[in-house]
Amino acid sequence: MQKINKNVVLALLSLTSLVFLLFQLYYYKFYLSQKNGAVLSKVRGGQLGQDSTKWHVVRKFLGLISSHNIPVYLIDPLILGLVDKDIEQIRSSPDGPSPECKYFCAPRDFTTFAVLDKTWKHEAGLFRTAEKMGFQWLKIINKDPRLDGMDDLSGIEIPLHYIFKLASHAIHLVIFYERSGNYLWHGPLRLKKHMDRKFVPFRKLHFGRYPGAYKKPELLLVSIDDLKVQIPKNPSSFLEEMSHSRFLECRYREARAFFQLYPDDASLDAVEFRKKAKSLLHLAALTLNNLGVKFWLSSGTCLGWYRQCNVIPHSKDVDLGVFIKDYKADIIPAFQKAGLPLKHKFGKVEDSLELSFQGEDDVKLDIFFFYEEVDHIWNGGTQAKSGKKFKYIFPKFTLCWTEFVELRVHVPCETLQYVEANYGPDWKVPVKTWDWKSSPSNVQYNGVWPVDEWDDVIQIY
Repeated sequence: MQKINKNVVLALLSLTSLVFLLFQLYYYKFYLSQKNGAVLSKVRGGQLGQDSTKWHVVRKFLGLISSHNIPVYLIDPLILGLVDKDIEQIRSSPDGPSPECKYFCAPRDFTTFAVLDKTWKHEAGLFRTAEKMGFQWLKIINKDPRLDGMDDLSGIEIPLHYIFKLASHAIHLVIFYERSGNYLWHGPLRLKKHMDRKFVPFRKLHFGRYPGAYKKPELLLVSIDDLKVQIPKNPSSFLEEMSHSRFLECRYREARAFFQLYPDDASLDAVEFRKKAKSLLHLAALTLNNLGVKFWLSSGTCLGWYRQCNVIPHSKDVDLGVFIKDYKADIIPAFQKAGLPLKHKFGKVEDSLELSFQGEDDVKLDIFFFYEEVDHIWNGGTQAKSGKKFKYIFPKFTLCWTEFVELRVHVPCETLQYVEANYGPDWKVPVKTWDWKSSPSNVQYNGVWPVDEWDDVIQIY
């Protein structure tokens, strides 16, 4: 009898242990794993560990935004780089190109998506649902530069970035805004003092280091790793655009201070000139963009943007810079077709090329071509009556986007150094008398064109 009771007790203990073990497995699978994102991926060929966690977090995030009808699209450069290699296969296969988790399981701390501001306004409901799904979230706001102007520095703040974190992975949602130059803009990621700086590795976020400007993307709905997601139709073009997307705001605060010292010219002639210069700049941008020629605001036009956020009314022309490596023979006929006759052509492609086109009335467009040396960049100038050559030396610079007269246009990122090179340390002081052969701080005499070349290098129309 004692032996039977002992066996019964052992059986009961074994059964209890088995039930407890099954309960733990059930609890882990259907509660903890769903909350923390630590499950085996259900994607075909799902992988173990952190790889599947990343996929799972992305899947839950896509479910979250889908439940609120928020049309996000993928802008993560790492994933888009992988996708671009398989883009033809992805486009042709409704179920995706690979049996294993290849893209969303790639090693990384976060996945980046974008959303247009005007496509959603359900912020509070989204956050409540996110919390119920186990997400922690962070909202980053800052001032809206679209509302700034010469008459007002609004200080009104708008949401720029959202971070959703689940388990060991985070989703970075970048808010894009449409601006008056018909392009998309996102702001920088700047944390307020009270924010948790350890929430995610902020320094690694690709779209948080500085503001960016982009063309409106054409999107494509695809299936990758068993997840339906929108991506830029041409990932390689988007990635190229991203690498040169940095944006600089016009300095309205400094411009207002400038006009307190030097009141703006509001005469009818100044208003008319600025109107014509704006129209000419828009036409020039359209022409060069259609040719695929990168350009930037140079000389007095660049100074006007940087110093006073406007065209300098006594400048009487529009100045653009182009790297000589981007020169195309189609430039002259393209401008002539656009209704801008060639006024003069000085120099040649190999040396000191500059073009001038006649705009409306006495407003002209000058295009200066820049040559890159080991430690500097320069453009040339030619005096028609003497054949004398001049060289203007600039420190090396890169290009950023800005908005000027309702146009997205390039300026040197290192604008202060660029302006100081051309106009010296007193660039803030307006100068109405300017001699292009001697006034610039960076001008150098560069010899004389041989007389037998004058017919080619000094052409006036």
